[in-house]
Amino acid sequence: MPYIPAFDRLLRPGARFADEYGEHVIEVHPAGEVVLPTGRVVGCDPLVCPESDPYTVPIDPGRYPARAWVSSIRSDGVESDRRVAALELVVRDEPVARWEPALAGDQDPTELGEDDFFGYGVDAGTGTLADPVALAVLEGWDYDRIEEVFLAEDPDHSPGPVPGLLSVVTDEATGANVLTVSSGWGDGCYGTWVGRTADGLVASFVTDFMVVPAEG
Repeated sequence: MPYIPAFDRLLRPGARFADEYGEHVIEVHPAGEVVLPTGRVVGCDPLVCPESDPYTVPIDPGRYPARAWVSSIRSDGVESDRRVAALELVVRDEPVARWEPALAGDQDPTELGEDDFFGYGVDAGTGTLADPVALAVLEGWDYDRIEEVFLAEDPDHSPGPVPGLLSVVTDEATGANVLTVSSGWGDGCYGTWVGRTADGLVASFVTDFMVVPAEG
């Protein structure tokens, strides 16, 4: 069957697993709000492909909280690294009864083979869930402005618990913003899933950054 994340660990605070990097402990952190003036959601690397197609599942326009699911990687009980395991856009804070792949454009889930998934490419180590309005403005920025706003390193800034967390309002008229996090281990291809309640309503969008293995 097509790949599906291990949501029971990926989205469970305190969940643990071990791999070659050490022992992972999952944490959840509030990551601000995402403003969606159109109610459409795009998952992409906004610094490389802001023109990506939105997912085909719309929601009501509005402001929605984001959560970052972070893996604290430890060796002998001491943290050695932190990686963002998932970015979640919370549409309604209710239990998820089922998950489905978030599709964009003409993607057809029946074409997926075993362990396959649809995902977006990352080439700048950054992921987002944002409105097309915010991304359309960002698409018009030149590289110098992108570097100054998103990539500049401030030696006086102490990093927080979520690697790469940054929220930038790009469209002043609507307040639409681009909220970014570091994408797991860096560049790659990452899929997004839609969680639905028992009544079939959209509960959340979750991008899996492939830190938590599906099995084991």
